[in-house]
Amino acid sequence: MKTTKTPSASKLVARFDTELKNILMEDLKNFRAKNKVMNINTQTAMAQTRSAA
Repeated sequence: MKTTKTPSASKLVARFDTELKNILMEDLKNFRAKNKVMNINTQTAMAQTRSAA
């Protein structure tokens, strides 16, 4: 009779947390890179508004 060892719930939760964190960090990095141009444009617009006032 062959028995398989199942991982404990705490190990599964820890792995899930780690994987989820990695996915979210990658998404955040991509989001920041994608919106970097938009942030630079808004900062420039704000600086021009301040100097005109």
